[in-house]
Amino acid sequence: MAKRDYYEILGIGKDASPDEIKKAFRKAAIEHHPDRGGDEAKFKELNEAYEVLKDPSKKQRYDQFGHAGVGGNGGGGYDGFGQGQNINFDFGDLGLGDIFGSFFGGGNGGGGGQQRQARGRDVEARIDISFEDAIFGTETEIILNLDDTCEHCKGSTVEPGYELKTCATCKGSGQVVTVARTIFGNIQQAAVCPTCHGRGKVPEKACSVCNGKGTQHKKQTVSLKIPAGIDDAATIRLREHGEAVANGPKGDLYVNVRVKPHKKFTREGDLILSSEHINMAEAALGTEIEVATVDGPVRMKIPAGTQGGSDFKLSGHGVPHLRGSGRGAHIITIIVDTPTKLTKQQQELLEQFAATGTKHKFWS
Repeated sequence: MAKRDYYEILGIGKDASPDEIKKAFRKAAIEHHPDRGGDEAKFKELNEAYEVLKDPSKKQRYDQFGHAGVGGNGGGGYDGFGQGQNINFDFGDLGLGDIFGSFFGGGNGGGGGQQRQARGRDVEARIDISFEDAIFGTETEIILNLDDTCEHCKGSTVEPGYELKTCATCKGSGQVVTVARTIFGNIQQAAVCPTCHGRGKVPEKACSVCNGKGTQHKKQTVSLKIPAGIDDAATIRLREHGEAVANGPKGDLYVNVRVKPHKKFTREGDLILSSEHINMAEAALGTEIEVATVDGPVRMKIPAGTQGGSDFKLSGHGVPHLRGSGRGAHIITIIVDTPTKLTKQQQELLEQFAATGTKHKFWS
């Protein structure tokens, strides 16, 4: 689905002043705010339009290049990437995951007295990657020190050749009930069984390696695939790569990705931004320059009469779209350098040029 024009969304013209843009947004935002019963989709659309049009540089690129000039990939519903939100990838399911998924595995506990299956603790880690690795993707390894499943008993807590038996303390319920006397009478209180720790079963003979714990603390190496186009502060979720627990699934591993800044490039959504310098003569007469991109050097033509601050778009040299194919653009901003020192010959030539017409015509 094609994105709507940002000016149309806010109900303003392209010549609207910053104050008019702000007033239009506030009026529409009050009308469509979800907390006031408004349409959440329209509110997000309004916010996206305002974030671009309130910024003079983004507004200029939008006026010149449309949605492609401000990082809009037209992916249809991919909202907010590159705006500071955490994006979560679930490679355990080979798809996008929800960071707030169920923290407890096993059954739903529907039967009376049925024990909820234990689950290992979730683990967080952080990796730093280069700007280029974030653009093109990479594979790396993370070294963790945490509880892993005991290799001897396979997490069962039982010495091989023996079995689990019903806990004699709680009779398999996993709980013990005590009675407390209060001024309101006797009150029953249920607590986790101290013998089986809520499992309802204990080993006939505890594992000789982990002493019945079911886990061993050791170093682990986890392979991680970084997708092309990932942004700074995104979170990747790896199912069951967290800490182990006896007789239950492992927790999940959440990897926070930090992208190191680049000395030349910056990023806005699926756009890559940079600047190039030319001199006054090149700006006036036109030239061809070599510009740096993440794909390597590219030759770019500068037309005669180019003004300082002009933007040029290199399509397909930006950030790959995480949801969908293709890439964003690379926007080059041209900076025209004015010389601070002139030779006598250069000064004479400029004076001759200035004398050929009025200053108003020359600089218009």
